[in-house]
Amino acid sequence: VQLQASGGGWVQAGGSLRLACEDSGRTFSSYALGWFRQAPGKEREFIAAITWNGAITYYADSMKGRFAISRDNAKNTVYLQVNSLKAEDTAVYYCAAHPLSTRALRDKPDYWGQGTQVTVSS
Repeated sequence: VQLQASGGGWVQAGGSLRLACEDSGRTFSSYALGWFRQAPGKEREFIAAITWNGAITYYADSMKGRFAISRDNAKNTVYLQVNSLKAEDTAVYYCAAHPLSTRALRDKPDYWGQGTQVTVSS
């Protein structure tokens, strides 16, 4: 599993972004995938995860509503749609993978992508 995140950038508050994370490995479709973020001076926090087949999604309680995770196994890509962006969403966003489950991924991912910076201007 080799994860490469993209789609970050600068955006005004209230706007939207879609982050993408592509895996160049050959086991993508069998892994649970997810997203985390780390804001300046804060610990990394879990956002969402999705099962290997995309059938089930799992969100942190604080992330429900404005975040949507999806995946396209044909493209080896997992996405995170973020709407109604706020200044407090400014962070480095990381994708992650785990071979077992979304909850195992939430607790301790086996693989991390390199992160993509999202900056929200108010």
